[in-house]
Amino acid sequence: CFHYEIFCPFLLYCFKDHLICITAPSISAQIKAVKANTGKSLRDDEILQNLPVGTTATMYFKDLGPQLGWTMVFLAEYIGPLLSYLLFYFRIPYIYSNRYALSSSPHPVVTLACVCHTFHYTKRLIETIFVHRFSHGTMPLRTIVKNCAYYWGFSAWLAYYINHPLYTPPSYGELQVNYALILFVMCEMGNFSIHLTLNKLRGDGPKGRRFPMPNKNPFTWLFFFVSCPNYTYEVGAWVSFSIMTQCLPVAFYTLLGFIQMTIWAKGKHRAYIREFKDYPSLRVAIIPLIL
Repeated sequence: CFHYEIFCPFLLYCFKDHLICITAPSISAQIKAVKANTGKSLRDDEILQNLPVGTTATMYFKDLGPQLGWTMVFLAEYIGPLLSYLLFYFRIPYIYSNRYALSSSPHPVVTLACVCHTFHYTKRLIETIFVHRFSHGTMPLRTIVKNCAYYWGFSAWLAYYINHPLYTPPSYGELQVNYALILFVMCEMGNFSIHLTLNKLRGDGPKGRRFPMPNKNPFTWLFFFVSCPNYTYEVGAWVSFSIMTQCLPVAFYTLLGFIQMTIWAKGKHRAYIREFKDYPSLRVAIIPLIL
């Protein structure tokens, strides 16, 4: 077993070349980050003999504070928008004027928008439970609160205007709504297809890492051009929702989402390039041939 210098009240020992850490009773944090003297955080599946250290290494432990598992994180983020939107759709009392309480909009696009919004977040919940696999175990509680405020708040903002009694349908009527609906459905199917592909890709665990490739499913052919087509389809779904509702708050929310997903996609794209020397040079991050 290697020799380690410990700078906090932890019991550290080696078992089959793995680093095992037991916290002292006085430590209340649920999760600890472990770093070697290389300065890089160690993964849970890290093997000691594979670390770039000698027979003596200094291990640093950081208290990460209260944490929640990623499955619970996404459930909390997505259940809120799903339920809050429905409150506005059914126009529960005290949201709008009392004479509109529990009434319904005369415009079919309002009902269609509710169906699309509900389908979108229901799909996300199903994917969270049955499809997604997470590379990191937990998220800090303070970050969860911030994320929930973002998703829940924007969902309520969008729903308020789309379901408002004074809401007016899109300028080009059914033609605009129908084309937007077709685009929305295609993007949702594409997003789900990419998530299934990524799920199968991660089935081999960390030792069998490889970059995603397109398969017989036409929706996966976007992998020829971008590293993160799941984000491309996600942005497309919200663009189509913006066109369908012709609602400015939806367009603003789509823009913010696009900016954030572009940041994530660029980070993932750079990681692929660093890790795989044979990574396709034609691919970009999120928008084919552009970005």
